[in-house]
Parts: sequence; C-alpha cells; structure tokens
Amino acid sequence: MNREEPFPTLPGYDHTMAFLREGYVFVGRRCSDLRTDGFRTRLMLRPVTCLRGPEAVREFYRPGRMTRQGAMPGSVVALLQDKGSVQTLDGTAHAVRKAMFLDLMTQDRLDEARRIFREEWEAAARSWQGCTVVLRDAVGGIMTRTALRWCGLDVAPEDVAARATELSAMIGAAGSLGPAHLRARVLRIRSERWARGVIRRARREGVSPDSVLSRLAAHRDADGRQMSVAVAAVELLNLLRPIVAVGRFIVFTAHALHVHRGTLPASAPGTEPMNRAIADEVRRHYPFFPLIGGCVLDPFDWRGVHFAKGEWLLLDLYGTNRHPEVWPSPERFLPERHLQSEDQPEALVPQGGGSYAQNHRCPGEWLTVALMTEATGLLRNLSWEVPEQDLDLPLHDFPPWPSDGMKIAVAPSTPGASC
Repeated sequence: MNREEPFPTLPGYDHTMAFLREGYVFVGRRCSDLRTDGFRTRLMLRPVTCLRGPEAVREFYRPGRMTRQGAMPGSVVALLQDKGSVQTLDGTAHAVRKAMFLDLMTQDRLDEARRIFREEWEAAARSWQGCTVVLRDAVGGIMTRTALRWCGLDVAPEDVAARATELSAMIGAAGSLGPAHLRARVLRIRSERWARGVIRRARREGVSPDSVLSRLAAHRDADGRQMSVAVAAVELLNLLRPIVAVGRFIVFTAHALHVHRGTLPASAPGTEPMNRAIADEVRRHYPFFPLIGGCVLDPFDWRGVHFAKGEWLLLDLYGTNRHPEVWPSPERFLPERHLQSEDQPEALVPQGGGSYAQNHRCPGEWLTVALMTEATGLLRNLSWEVPEQDLDLPLHDFPPWPSDGMKIAVAPSTPGASC
C-alpha cells in the first residue's frame, strides 16, 4: 500500500455519478488502483473519506467514536431505520435498547426460527414439484410467514400478503429514488400503522410471555419508561424486515450452488458445518449492504491523519469482504475457507462490524446465519435444475437480485407429474 499518502484525494470535484454507475465496486476498485485502504472525495457534494479493510473496521467501530446521526441519506434512514429506532441511538440509550435485541438471540430462539422456516419452506416446496419457480418471488411469502410466527404474531393470509409486499418494498427501494422509493414510503406508512395496532393490542390484551412480541411490548429503555407505541412499532418492523431480507441471501445461495458448483466440495448435503460454511461464503461473496456511514463523534488520529468531529466516513463492507490481503482469491467462491480458519469478525462484515453489545453490529446476524444454514441444507436436498436465464447480478442496484429472479426447475415427486 502507499504509506506515504494513506488517504489520497480523488481527482475531480464530486464522484456521485461514478458511485451510482459502479455501485458496490466503487470504493474497492479505487482502493486497489491507488494501493490504499482509503481515499477522500465528495459524494452528493459532501466531503467524505471512504475506507475498507479489517483495520478500518476496528477504527470505525471503536466504542463512542462514531455516530450514525447524519451519516446516511434520509431516503435510506426512512425505509430501513426511521426515527427512534435502535440504529439511531448512541451511548447508554443504544446499549439498553440493543441488549433487548441481543437477549432475543438465544440458541433456543435461533433453533425455533430454523424449525419454523423449515416448515414454511417444505410447505411451499410441495407445490413446486414438476414446476419452474422464480425463487425471488417465492421467498417473500416464506420469509414473511417465518418472521411473523417467530415473533409470535398471527399469520392470516391477508396479513402475510400485505406484510410481504410492504417489507419487501422497504428493502428493495432503500437504495433508489423516484417512483419505487415513493411507493415504498407509502407502504412503510401502512406497515407502521399495522404495527402500532399490534403493539397496542399486545399491551392491552397481553400475549404469550415467552414470545418475541411480549419482550418488545414490555421493554423499558434507559430512562425506565416503555417505548412509545410508535417507537415499539418501528422496532417490530426492525425485527420482521431483516428476516424477510434474508430471503435475498437464500436466493444468492441457490445462485451460488449453481454458478459455483465447480468449486463446491462433494460432501453430504446434510453436513451442518459445510452448510454453515456455504452460508458464510455467500455472505462474504454476494452483495448485500454496500457500505455503512458514520460521522465522527470523538476526534481521533489514524495512520497520521486527523479525523475531526463531524467528519463523514463511509466504510466499504462489500470491499472489506473481498479484501485481497485477508481473503486469498477473493473473487472465487470457496466455502472451505470458513472451515479452515478461525472467525474473522473484522473481515467478514456483510451486515456491519464491531461488537454486538457495544456497537451497532446487527444482532440479527446470528439469526441470518441460522436461517441461511437451514436453507442451504434444504436447497442441497432439493432436486432442481436451472433453465436458461440471465443470472447476472447488477452491482449498481442496491441491493440486487439475479436479473431473471433465479428460476429453478424442481423435479416432480412422481414421474410425469407437473404443475
């Protein structure tokens, strides 16, 4: 790396158009060209330092150093966080709220999520026999039913359809502007209205004391008060929406099992460690969150550069997951790398980095891995082929799907059977 100028400034005044055109590879490509793990530029006319790599993750996530306030576009915050959510808090307020989410990630609850998902997947897969299925379209209902059941909510068909539409729109339009974003904002309003009703009923009528919904409705913040109905509704969506988002990783898993089948080891489909390794390599290799933003709260020096209070930093998650000094042959899909090495929490950051308890690292990462591991085993046990289609992943979309939605032709359960 170029140690004489650790964070060079890109030529030109603003690089917003280049970022929108190149998407996920914008930061990593320039870091590789400049032989550095960071550079300065302007995005949306605003000065910013872009960083990648495990060292940058450690510095970015030191407790108390950064705040997310003002660090991400309002369009993203409105769909994926919203006012009062745990992601918008700092200090003690964040720690107390975050502890509630961490307490939900017990092994028993993770196992329960896997069981519910398996039931929903197998119920859906029975109708796939002899059919060609577009997984992008099929996973929304599966993941929505899984999310609702895991949280202890009813799964009436009309609720599943409405919630699947709303939650999927929030995820799919988070990185866009224009009509798709406006539609998602309207659907978010509808979803929050429904969630407020759920919280009110839970507090008025009570629910199973062991349920996720019960914990959420009863939680008291650092000031000793219950969350307002509006904030509790936002946090309910912050549990449901990420589970639905895991459906994108599951589609990526099917994509990987086909496109990268030449690099997959010939191990038994039911092997749990290999299913987990494949899930981790999907999380490393495929595009999910492109980057995370932060504004300096506590000024610091790193590599001879001073970062003043209020400075805007962007941490490249996609580029860190493909950092060539950490991940040999980063463009190759190699699940074995997760069997042969210890966990690298600062190098594998598809959903952010740092400490679960002290930083903003997503506690739902454990749930993501559990569901993906289960889905990998189910996909490896399912008999399917891939018909002719466009399997490209457009890296300027945030986040992308395979262009044709990942079609799979599922073998019939009995010879000659079809849809």
